[in-house]
Amino acid sequence: MAVEVSVAGEHHIEVNNGGCMNQIVSIMSRPQSFSFVEDNPKPNITPVNLPLVGSPLTLIVANTLVPVDKHVTAPVCYNLRVVETRVGALVLAKHLGVADRPACKNVDPLTFKIVMDEFYAEQDTAGRDDVDVWIERLEAMLEASHAAFGSLSEGYTREQMAAALGISCSGLSTKIHEAQFPVRAERFQLLKRAQHVFSEALRVVRFRQICERENGDDTGGKNSNNSSVGAALGDLMNQSQDSCRDQFECSCKELDEVCAIARRAGSLGSRLTGAGWGGCSVHLVHQQNVDKFVDALNRNYYDKYHLNLTPQQRKDATFVVGPGTGAGIYTFEY
Repeated sequence: MAVEVSVAGEHHIEVNNGGCMNQIVSIMSRPQSFSFVEDNPKPNITPVNLPLVGSPLTLIVANTLVPVDKHVTAPVCYNLRVVETRVGALVLAKHLGVADRPACKNVDPLTFKIVMDEFYAEQDTAGRDDVDVWIERLEAMLEASHAAFGSLSEGYTREQMAAALGISCSGLSTKIHEAQFPVRAERFQLLKRAQHVFSEALRVVRFRQICERENGDDTGGKNSNNSSVGAALGDLMNQSQDSCRDQFECSCKELDEVCAIARRAGSLGSRLTGAGWGGCSVHLVHQQNVDKFVDALNRNYYDKYHLNLTPQQRKDATFVVGPGTGAGIYTFEY
């Protein structure tokens, strides 16, 4: 209930939620664990523990200090990406032959995840590892999205999207709720957005796979002498940033610069966090290198662009984080 209420709240500032990942994490997270998030068929998390490698790893958040006003930029940024992914899901459902099934027909919003789940609804996965099933399906969806959208890799016009769905342009506008969530674009990049969504999900699953493999049956994590573990996790984060920049196009020059500085300063993996177009980045760093890492960001970014920060503002811009418990109701007895 709390997840649904928090999602609906964003609609009052004309932001068309792409999903409910942030809300699920904020409310359902478990202490000391990352969260593998699913929102279909219902909100769910699977706790994932970061492996304890020889040199402990930690996460650092660095704020670019680039403000993002979703209400102002939504028609060409956030809301536009939601429309591109939602129309992409509708077109992909038709391509895969599942558009008229009850799980997809008249579903609003239809997502890539729902389409994928319905396409594999009859698949027998008994006795198979969940992660292996995820990887198999996501790799297939990457191929399917190329087949569905590749002929218009330069992007779709409104007319082409409407034609692909067999509806009028006014019907398309109604379907994407444009009266409530207006968007502006000459071309809608359905292929790029689908490729990002499925490849990003695949990176998340592979991150989980590495963590679970290294942790074995020990849910609290175990020490690993394999120095490549941190590098493998970091590489997935770097790939994610590249895809956010090139496929989903939700990065910005400041985020790109902070990530580049961070990697030169020893970050194993650096990517934007949140919706993008500004705001914060997150970095996987060896705990012993935290001070050196923060100093490099100060010298090469904050000293360069934000000399007027007070000492407290500078301290608040870069900080170590860790997974914690989601929001809850606490009762105190006096």
